[in-house]
Amino acid sequence: MSRRSGGADLPLHGGRVPMWLAGRMSRLGAVIAQAIIHHYGRDEFLRRLSHPFWFQSFGSVMGMDWHSSGITTSVIGALRRGLEPLSSELGLHVCGGRGRHSRQTPAQLLEIGQRTGLDGEELGQASRLVAKVDSAALQDGFDLYLHSFIVADDGKWVVVQQGMNESRRLARRYHWLSEGLEGFLDSPHTAIEGRSGGHIINLADRQAARSRSGQLDLLRDFGPDRITDEAAKLADYAKASPAAPPQGQLPFLIMPEHHEVRSDNVILRRLHGALAAAAERGPEDFSSLLLTPGIGSRTVRTLAQVAEVVHGAPCRFDDPARFSLALGGKDRHPYPVPLKVYDKTIEILKSAVESARLGNDDRLAAISRLDEASRRLERTATGPSFEEYVDAERSASAEYGGRSVFGEEPPVPAGQKRISA
Repeated sequence: MSRRSGGADLPLHGGRVPMWLAGRMSRLGAVIAQAIIHHYGRDEFLRRLSHPFWFQSFGSVMGMDWHSSGITTSVIGALRRGLEPLSSELGLHVCGGRGRHSRQTPAQLLEIGQRTGLDGEELGQASRLVAKVDSAALQDGFDLYLHSFIVADDGKWVVVQQGMNESRRLARRYHWLSEGLEGFLDSPHTAIEGRSGGHIINLADRQAARSRSGQLDLLRDFGPDRITDEAAKLADYAKASPAAPPQGQLPFLIMPEHHEVRSDNVILRRLHGALAAAAERGPEDFSSLLLTPGIGSRTVRTLAQVAEVVHGAPCRFDDPARFSLALGGKDRHPYPVPLKVYDKTIEILKSAVESARLGNDDRLAAISRLDEASRRLERTATGPSFEEYVDAERSASAEYGGRSVFGEEPPVPAGQKRISA
């Protein structure tokens, strides 16, 4: 059965993803998708995209702003660019996007239907219904501006939509999954993300079936003018009545307003587990199995966190900020993006996936063992404090090709240490 799985605050952030990061996000996103599909199948990748916590962590591990609304647009764009050349191989197609791209979705689905034999008209109808439910039937104060429809060759799909509330500077993301979907008007969402903005009119909830039926009866029996008069009387009555007690809310993943990553945004024992796994498994697996020149401990640490995005259970993604510690962030939070490490990570993952396609799973299995070791070692592992870890990354940033929207990171003068923000 489809279900709501919670939500998160997403502060509105402006700006664009620079080209030096956008291309890398496309390559890394595509190879992570390939690894997940190889290990767990295409259906599981669609389920991951419909999980709001995993989606946020996925964007964080690719070097985007760890908490902002921009993750939605950038991740969808990266997948569209990265998976398009692989659409025939993987049987996945990413349609829509932000603004004018969202309006092209039905036409894109028709074209995909002609190539794959799917019913493009039916898929287009599903796209329009999903958008209407979240823009009209669910009146929560957020105006939709992004609609993305990811469909597989077997007709299964996932939708990721996002709306904004400009007055509150917040965004809300909505996730849909076709698996188990019995209709569009009985609690169909797998998740809704966003801070509570007061009373929400959700006519897509199964408990609103009588309300939907009653509204149709009112319109038929009284007409719009009579309804308008009665609504005005009800509004006056509500102002004079005591407030009703608040209703229970679904749990939300709170994405704070502050831009920097702070220690209380990260579950430190999980970070220590990844560091310990890189130290323990790195020399054994990556020297003897991958034999890739230039692999150092820094790259293995990143691979340990990427491995968790590929293999981790849903409960592992309740602190998306932790995944920004793999490859930093474009706005220099928690530290500049280390381009040399980024490129080496893509190279290793791509090599492992290509070997797996040829029947040799040893390299992907080595990466999988990093995740297994991380979960095992986090119970006992110790390591640096969050501040010490970030300070070390910032001090070594120039060595790793650190870059942000502010430019390339200069070397730290001898005898000095770069302090984290």
